[in-house]
Amino acid sequence: MSQIASTFARLKEQNKTALITFITAGDPSPALSVPLMHAMVAGGADILELGVPFSDPMAEGPVIQRACERALAQGVGILDVFAMVAEFRKTNQHTPVVLMGYANPIERIGAARFIAESQAAGADGAIVVDYPPEECEEFSAAMRAAGLDLIFLLAPTSTEARIAQVAKVGGGFSYYVSLKGVTGAGNIDTVQVAERLKAIRQHVALPIGVGFGIRDGATARAVAEVADAVVIGSRIIQEIETVGAEHAVAAVTSFVAGIRSALDA
Repeated sequence: MSQIASTFARLKEQNKTALITFITAGDPSPALSVPLMHAMVAGGADILELGVPFSDPMAEGPVIQRACERALAQGVGILDVFAMVAEFRKTNQHTPVVLMGYANPIERIGAARFIAESQAAGADGAIVVDYPPEECEEFSAAMRAAGLDLIFLLAPTSTEARIAQVAKVGGGFSYYVSLKGVTGAGNIDTVQVAERLKAIRQHVALPIGVGFGIRDGATARAVAEVADAVVIGSRIIQEIETVGAEHAVAAVTSFVAGIRSALDA
């Protein structure tokens, strides 16, 4: 059982919803990435998503786009991201870390090296936004052989065929994008989310996390009624932007703790 799977199993036994939190590696500065990872865990995050900076993050709204731009301006690339995970693992061996990004950086170093470096650093899985599941059977099998989960996105527009393919090749959990749009946009219709998750669960046995548009404790709590996990990213980066680098660690700890408290209420 992968570390992600065991985390979901433990939380299910405790009747708790997983809290998955996201930051972009290297934002607001490379030196703060690992402290921010620890801050999210201290606040109550169960799984971390660490964004790999990319110049054309097509699924991201302006908040995460800005984070990518700031990280890239400081020279942060995929090899630096592996180093950050390895540094985090020196003092935290149990919190799953998922690398989230796009195909281009992986293609540049090669899939085999990406898998080897991810495994060596201590990552637990990856979300590659623009890797279609229909073309990922070989890559997913290689990830699984290395003890890594390949996690796929599902959307309100996903067909039954796409859902079935994700069920076939995906691991860890499935990430349901609650909105037709980019990260950080719009408001979630929790009734519609519940209906879609019911349909997805007819095909997908993996836990389902819901992200895009979760901005506060009330929304997180509403989503937790129907999902196995809530995913928050843009709102955390907004918090960092608001308070600045000097206060980012404390602010992120406090914000994540508020979401955790709402989920556990």
